[in-house]
Amino acid sequence: MKVATLHSDIVEALSLQDLCRFCQADETWVIELVEHGVLEPIGSKSGNWKFVGTSIVRARKARRLNRDLGINTAGVALVLDLLEERDALLRRLSHDEMH
Repeated sequence: MKVATLHSDIVEALSLQDLCRFCQADETWVIELVEHGVLEPIGSKSGNWKFVGTSIVRARKARRLNRDLGINTAGVALVLDLLEERDALLRRLSHDEMH
């Protein structure tokens, strides 16, 4: 799961079980996120899925939305998409203002 370096531990990828522990969620919930397109694992079957980069970040955000606000899986997918769209627009606006 981890690759140790001299200065810190870097997580390259998380298995389904590791992601569940990281997000304090059960496998069924993570599988629903995959089915709704919220997460994109590497691997063809849940037993060998690996989650990297943005999927790990999205899973953590999804868990907070679900736990703190009670948003269901379809709602989480929509909220995350809208947040990413907003962030992209803000980056674009900031870039346009600089030029």
